[in-house]
Amino acid sequence: MKKRVLAVLAATMMAGAILVGCGNSSSSSKGTKHSAALVTDGGGIDDKSFNQSAWEGLESWGKSHNLQKGINGYNYAQSTDDSDFLPNINKLVKAKYATIFGIGYKLDNAITKASKANPDVNFAIIDSVVSNRKNVASVTFKTEQSSFLAGVAAAKTTKTNKVGFIGGIQSDVITTFQKGFEQGVKAVNPNIKVDVKYAGSFTKADVGQSLATAMYNNNEDVVYQAAGGTGAGVFTAAKNVAKNGKKVWVIGVDQDQKADGKYKGGNVTLASAIKKVGTAVKDLSNDAMKNKFPGGKTVTYDLKSNGVGLVNDNMSASAWKAVQSYQEKIENGTIEVSAK
Repeated sequence: MKKRVLAVLAATMMAGAILVGCGNSSSSSKGTKHSAALVTDGGGIDDKSFNQSAWEGLESWGKSHNLQKGINGYNYAQSTDDSDFLPNINKLVKAKYATIFGIGYKLDNAITKASKANPDVNFAIIDSVVSNRKNVASVTFKTEQSSFLAGVAAAKTTKTNKVGFIGGIQSDVITTFQKGFEQGVKAVNPNIKVDVKYAGSFTKADVGQSLATAMYNNNEDVVYQAAGGTGAGVFTAAKNVAKNGKKVWVIGVDQDQKADGKYKGGNVTLASAIKKVGTAVKDLSNDAMKNKFPGGKTVTYDLKSNGVGLVNDNMSASAWKAVQSYQEKIENGTIEVSAK
């Protein structure tokens, strides 16, 4: 009898010790009515981009409901490779998280498979649309709109009439950043040249630095990056050039990246085209808690709903005024920005 009791206790302890990704496991307070977790793409929760924004949103949601990080509260699973997506999602399912977010379009297939296998779990995919799944909410952002404003800022700031765009992996999602940026630049001055390059990765800062350095050496004095962790290299390149006395700028993405542009003697962040992934994660977690999870629907965030926007980090007064003017035109429908 004693051995059987010890065996039951051991099994119970093991069930409570499930570890998910890099998150620490801890019990939430009694009375928890909902739990939520997210799976990152190749970037981490400290990527200073959309993974970090998503985690900060989930963390804020959890704390606002007196939940703790860990099983029955809120958590994350870190992916270092695409092959981690489905195993990480399955770990969260086994840990009985009620709502699971896939951060980034690359998790599309993994979310689709997991949602079919687990119809009682709420799933949400960021930056993609999963059709015909009643337990999947799809979240998209009109990033072409905020990128248009980034283009206006670049066009109003450049002294050389040459600007650049550096993307991570070329895809339908990242193309919206590129196309919006190009349209914004051309709306101000169709004679400005826009140099477009893709790094082929969201996690290679060295490639981002190399591409940006080449652009600055080619007298492209404003570079807009939509490249996740690769974008850190763009800031490094800009700061290296700026330290030598040449005036160049970076336009950040997803979060306000003013801090990333700081160096001794100045700051190279002109503006930041933000995408409020954290707000979306928080909104859907609250909806799920209220049994109003928008499964089977696509939720879109745009300029008008304050889901995307442009933050003024170091723009001139005239450039900022122009951005605000164009934003008003986009919001009232006078200007329609194409995503393709």
